[in-house]
Amino acid sequence: MSANVLHLSAGQAALWQHRLDLMLASTGEGVFGVDLAGNCVFINRAGAQMIGFAADEVMGRNMHALTHHSHADGSPYADSDCPIFNAFRAGLPCRVDTEVFWRRDGSSFAVEYSSHPIVEGDTVQGAVITFVDITGRKQAADALQRAHDDLARANDELEQRVAQRTAELSSALAQLRELSAYSEQVREEERTRIAREVHDELGSLLVALKMDVNWLHKRLGEQEGRTAEAAGDMRTQMRCKCQNMSRLIENAVDNVGRIITDLRPSILDHQGLWAALEWQAQEFVQSAELTLTWRMDVPADLQLPEPAAMAVFRIFQEMLSNVGRHAQASAIDIAMGVQDGVLELRVQDNGVGATRQALEAPTAYGVMGMRERARQLGGQFHIHSEPGRGSCLRLLIPRELA
Repeated sequence: MSANVLHLSAGQAALWQHRLDLMLASTGEGVFGVDLAGNCVFINRAGAQMIGFAADEVMGRNMHALTHHSHADGSPYADSDCPIFNAFRAGLPCRVDTEVFWRRDGSSFAVEYSSHPIVEGDTVQGAVITFVDITGRKQAADALQRAHDDLARANDELEQRVAQRTAELSSALAQLRELSAYSEQVREEERTRIAREVHDELGSLLVALKMDVNWLHKRLGEQEGRTAEAAGDMRTQMRCKCQNMSRLIENAVDNVGRIITDLRPSILDHQGLWAALEWQAQEFVQSAELTLTWRMDVPADLQLPEPAAMAVFRIFQEMLSNVGRHAQASAIDIAMGVQDGVLELRVQDNGVGATRQALEAPTAYGVMGMRERARQLGGQFHIHSEPGRGSCLRLLIPRELA
């Protein structure tokens, strides 16, 4: 009975050993065991293949020297620092996923391993180590980290661009507000100038006419009491007074026409933009005592719509005003022409010129205004100037506006 039991126990032990061998052979993880010296006492086929050996080639060899001898950068890895060995030396398990195992051909792979001590009774006999190749996982993690870093950089760049655009918009808004305030100031000054002219010139003329009318009214009322000779003399005086009143009325009409022309030149409506530009140029050089070179090469059928024509005329006026205020020039060259579907109006002087900083200054409202008008036309305004070499102002607008 006892022998039969012993025979069954040996058979069961062999059966279980066979089952363990099958389990180790079938698992995809590497599994090996080491004794207290670190020598391999068993290894499954998957583990041997991962490090490039046959299972029987590994048996009895020091596993640290065979596959765990160096760090990922190639520097030596002392076995005294090895977590696998420390697991059975201290009797504590460990799990590590930040190191590499080395293959037979000298290449390495990222590995995650666990080491558990083998304890019989109270004595540690060695350790069992399971390990897997996590190269794919590391690559995915690295790719994810790179993607995260790229996203972080992209976010930083986006924030920088947003901050830059915000600053640019804030600056543009501030310039727009300043330009609007400047435009309102110019309009107010123009209203003040017109009001002064109306008051000083038309007002004085009307007061003089009123006084003359009152004088006539009074003298007419006294005619019946005069002698024929005195009445004849008075009629002569009244005719002289009427002639003087006629001259005052003519002056008033001229002043009204001049004020109206300042507000909107009638030549722009009657003869078109090109004639208005030439008239304005002639008026300017006469008042500024400049030599004018005038060139116009514009097709006879080219006419701009009324809003565009008015905008071009106002830009031209500001160009001339800029020359008059700043250039200190003795001659001015004005040219107009069409090339490659673009209408160009150019004003060039031989004056003192200006620096780029002066032209781009936030207070250069005249330049800002011309650029804004040109932009509203779908065109461009350029100004090139150098100290001592004069200035060249160019307005470019698409011909299809016509």
